[in-house]
Amino acid sequence: MENLLREAKEKHSEIPPNLREQIVLEHTPLIRYIVNRIAVRLPSHIDLDDLHNTGVIGLMDAIEKYDPDKNCKFKTYAEFRIKGAILDQLRSLDWVPRSVRQKSRKLERAYGEVEQRLGRQANEDEIADSLGLQMDKFHELLNQVRGISLVNLEEIRGTNQDGDRTGTFADIVEDVNSENPFATFKVTETKHVIAETIATLPDKERLVISLYYYEDLNMKDIGKILGITESRVCQIHTKSVLRLRAKLKVLMEG
Repeated sequence: MENLLREAKEKHSEIPPNLREQIVLEHTPLIRYIVNRIAVRLPSHIDLDDLHNTGVIGLMDAIEKYDPDKNCKFKTYAEFRIKGAILDQLRSLDWVPRSVRQKSRKLERAYGEVEQRLGRQANEDEIADSLGLQMDKFHELLNQVRGISLVNLEEIRGTNQDGDRTGTFADIVEDVNSENPFATFKVTETKHVIAETIATLPDKERLVISLYYYEDLNMKDIGKILGITESRVCQIHTKSVLRLRAKLKVLMEG
């Protein structure tokens, strides 16, 4: 299918409707997968059908803007566009109140400050104590901020002098034929920092991160493996994300 899309892009100014329809049908499972992955961090009132429809729009946009000369796979590019469209839609809904964002930043600062002061991983009791919260209130706070870590990769693009976004997702997807030593070094360095940071997480948090992001398991399945509730898995995931963000912020600013 990708070869057909490349050929159509090279030979025609427009994508034939039948090919566009085939591409959408072929990538429908990808849209559903992305929606389900994002949904675990969303409030129950968010309509997943609306997000799926938004994902289709993102896929259509990917079909139109895909540039074969960038030498990146269409599926990779499409995934970026689909995620971006869905996250933009969520942001436009303003589903995360400002108060929740403030609580997330407060938690992130608490993890950073307490662990820097102690020189080791802080446990729940120590973070809760620094915030002056009872444990049940601390867990309640974790549940409130669990979806705050959603990020649109579109935001890493630059802006021109008028403040408008420049470039496309293809501009930030690796060109498999390019050899840029500086870029390669930066990617390697970043991966190393992230790997080292993940390695410092408490065992259970590290396991949840591994199962969720590397083994592609959902929260419910992870809960079954660890013998804990899905809600508890969400809390552990939220703690690990907050801890990682706090650590990476210190490393990047250092």
